[in-house]
Amino acid sequence: MERLQKVIAASGLTSRRKAEELITEGRVKVNGKTVTVLGTQVEKGDVITVDGKALPHEELEYYLLNKPRKYVSTANDEHDRKKITDLIDTTARIFPVGRLDYDSSGLIILTNDGEFANLLMHPRYHLPKTYHVTVNGLLERNDVEKLRKGVTLDDGIKTLPAKVTITNQDIPNGKTSLDMTIYEGRNRQIRRMLEALGYEVTKLHRTQYGCVRDDQMPSGSYRRLKPHEIKSLKEMAQKGSEE
Repeated sequence: MERLQKVIAASGLTSRRKAEELITEGRVKVNGKTVTVLGTQVEKGDVITVDGKALPHEELEYYLLNKPRKYVSTANDEHDRKKITDLIDTTARIFPVGRLDYDSSGLIILTNDGEFANLLMHPRYHLPKTYHVTVNGLLERNDVEKLRKGVTLDDGIKTLPAKVTITNQDIPNGKTSLDMTIYEGRNRQIRRMLEALGYEVTKLHRTQYGCVRDDQMPSGSYRRLKPHEIKSLKEMAQKGSEE
């Protein structure tokens, strides 16, 4: 027996949070009967429908993509821009786990497993993500310390402490390269952290997501996540929620 919202999310139809909304709105039926109570238990063989349509039964798929710049990290785009889902050859209804900016590149996970995606994206799990960043300006030592302690963003929210290592300072051209590891997934967080200190980000590339890193992947290429990587990501997220 499993909770109804978990089964809906695991089908890849939507996230667990959205599944809960569908249930409370009376849009879900189990064996022909409308269910509006969250936590309702269902068992294998039960017929679940959402808005009159049977729940999809797709095989779960997990991909790691090295996102190029000038692609949007969504399954749909009203401006008809290139989407990262277009780069993966599958008939499954995959979607990205979190986002990378249109002008950013690097590793991003895509899946049709809503429960897995929710686990990785949930704010309380603090899954580490590492980026290689280039900014205009020579990053000062006291600003590095501010990043390491957390920075107050333009919306008044202070970020969690970040790990920061300067990898290069191009003094003639006035540029700094650095590696940053953050433990949250706020919108455009890296850019906003550095903008709060007066630096413009000119390049942003995600090099690691949780335990997953792959320096051999050309831009635009992808591969399936390995079973041990999926397991490790889940374990890291669960461990992060306990800290």
